[in-house]
Amino acid sequence: MIHSDVNAVSDADPEVAALIESESVRRRSTLQLVASESVASTAVRAALSSDLGDKYAEGYPGARYHGGCEVVDEVERLAIARARKLFEADYANVQAISGSAAGQAVYAAFAQPGDPVLALRLMHGGHQTHGSRANFSGRWFAPITYGVRRDDELIDYDHLRDTALVHRPGIIVAGSSSYSRHIDWAALRSIADEADAILWCDGAHLAGLVAGGAAPSPVPFADVVTLSTQKVFWGPRGGAILAREEHELALQKAIYPFLQGGPSMNSVAAKAITFAEAATPAFAEYTHAAVLNAQSLSIALAGHGMRTVSAGTDTHLAVIDVTSSGLTGRAAAAALSEAGIVVDKAVLPFDDAPVADGSAIRVGTAVLTAQGFADGEMSQVAEWIVGALTDEGARAEIKAQIGQRCGS
Repeated sequence: MIHSDVNAVSDADPEVAALIESESVRRRSTLQLVASESVASTAVRAALSSDLGDKYAEGYPGARYHGGCEVVDEVERLAIARARKLFEADYANVQAISGSAAGQAVYAAFAQPGDPVLALRLMHGGHQTHGSRANFSGRWFAPITYGVRRDDELIDYDHLRDTALVHRPGIIVAGSSSYSRHIDWAALRSIADEADAILWCDGAHLAGLVAGGAAPSPVPFADVVTLSTQKVFWGPRGGAILAREEHELALQKAIYPFLQGGPSMNSVAAKAITFAEAATPAFAEYTHAAVLNAQSLSIALAGHGMRTVSAGTDTHLAVIDVTSSGLTGRAAAAALSEAGIVVDKAVLPFDDAPVADGSAIRVGTAVLTAQGFADGEMSQVAEWIVGALTDEGARAEIKAQIGQRCGS
C-alpha cells in the first residue's frame, strides 16, 4: 500500500498541498546548483511513502526489541548486502538518519570527550561536524586542524603529517563539504598508521561519485567511511557507515543503542533501492556527466574572470571566487537567487571577509545534470551567472530564460 497519493494530501490539507506544489514549481523552473542536493528517484520516493514507515524496529536484524520485524529484517539485510557489494566493504550500517548522525557514531565509537581530533579546517573546505565550535564535535572534543597551501589551495599533506605526529589524535578526518579535488587516500592511510589514529573518511559528497566510478574509493584505505544517501546519489535523505570488519561491534553499539532508537525502515528500504540504482550503467554515466559539467562550468567561469578555488575541480562541486563582481558571497547568492539560480554562499580558504559574508559561492552540478544539462551548455550557465552578478537589470530576463530551459 502506497501513501503518496497527491490527491490525498490535497483532500486532507490543501494548505500543505499548495506548499508542496510551490516547491515543485520552484525546483522545476529554476537552476539548482546547491552541491548538497540531488533528485530522488521515483522508486525511492515510493519506498519512503510505503507501509514500512509505520514499523518500529529498534535493534538490528534478528535482534529487535519489538515483534513483527520479520519483513523489515529482510529489508535491512538487503540494504546492507547491497551497500557492502557496491563499495566492496567488510561492514555496513544503514540505520543512520543522516550523514552527520553517521559521523557522530564515529566519534562515539572511537573517541572520548576531550580527545584530540584532526580535521580539515572549516574555511578550507571542511564540515562543521569536523570540529566547529558551533557544533558538538568542537565542544565535546579537542579539534586540531590541517589546511591547504596558499599558493595552490591544495591539501598540505606534509603539514598534516607533522601535525598528526605532534598531537597524536585519536581520529584523522578526511573528506569535506567544499574541497573540490581528489584526496590522496594512500598518503592519509600512511599518516594515520604512523600516528596510530583511526582514519575516517567523511564521504557525504564523495560516495555517490565513488559508486559511479567517477572518484577514487577511500574504502580500501580508511578505517571507516560515512556517507549521505542523497547529494550525488538518487536516494533519500539519510546516512550509512562502511568500515573494516574489526570495527563492526563498536559502530553497531554507537548507532544503537547509544545514538538512535528505532530506524526509519521506509528510509532503509529507500537506501536499498539507492544502492541498487547506483550499481547501474545509467548512474555511472550520470556521475561522470556531473563531474564533467562541474569542470566545464569552472572553465567557462574562468573565461569571465571568475576563478575556481584550487584552479578547478575533480568532483561535482566547485568554490567560485566572486570578488571580481564586487559582491560578497552572501550578496552574490542573493543576486543569483533573483535570477533563478540557487547556490550557497561560501568562503575562500584564506578569506579576509567575515565568515558570515564570505567571498565565494559554492556550486554543484548533480541536480543540473539530472535536469538534463550537458557540458556543452555550461558556457550558457556561466553567462547567466556572470550576467546576474554584474547586471541587476538583467536578472528578470535571465530567470525567464532559465525557466524556459528547465521547463523544456
